[in-house]
Amino acid sequence: MGIKWVSSGVKEKRNAIMPKGKVGTRGKKQIFEENRETLKFYLRIILGANAIYCLVTLVFFYSSASFWAWMALGFSLAVYGASYHSMSSMARAAFSEDGALMDGGMDLNMEQGMAEHLKDVILLTAIVQVLSCFSLYVWSFWLLAPGRALYLLWVNVLGPWFTADSGAPAPEHNEKRQRRQERRQMKRL
Repeated sequence: MGIKWVSSGVKEKRNAIMPKGKVGTRGKKQIFEENRETLKFYLRIILGANAIYCLVTLVFFYSSASFWAWMALGFSLAVYGASYHSMSSMARAAFSEDGALMDGGMDLNMEQGMAEHLKDVILLTAIVQVLSCFSLYVWSFWLLAPGRALYLLWVNVLGPWFTADSGAPAPEHNEKRQRRQERRQMKRL
């Protein structure tokens, strides 16, 4: 009796979490608003990471800041700029002459989209930049980004291309050969 009660409670919770039926689509206005909030969020991350890095590395430890600390700042600014610019151009909305929203832009919160990878690059750069206040060797973790890009290139493009069939039909087994092999196996038994 108790087991049925527990399992039915789990089903009720699962049904409350997962809506039944078709997943609803979002309208242009909702995509536009979510894109604007997403861009604000990542801009805050970029500004916060740069503020922490500049404050710690270039203000408190200015006398010990090396050429590589400045290069790391320049590299991170370039990565942030390229990623944020790409995201904002994807999310660019189109308005009619009377100001009505015609197109909300590409959905930045879509799973498995290019924006997802750009957001990952921004987060990786921010984490590495803040942690590099302790040691510049932390920048070696940024090599995870090109490693992930190579992995995705192999899985999605190169791997299937190399392993694709050449179009030639596979040789069919000769019936006589197959019967002969079956007889040999029978003799062994």
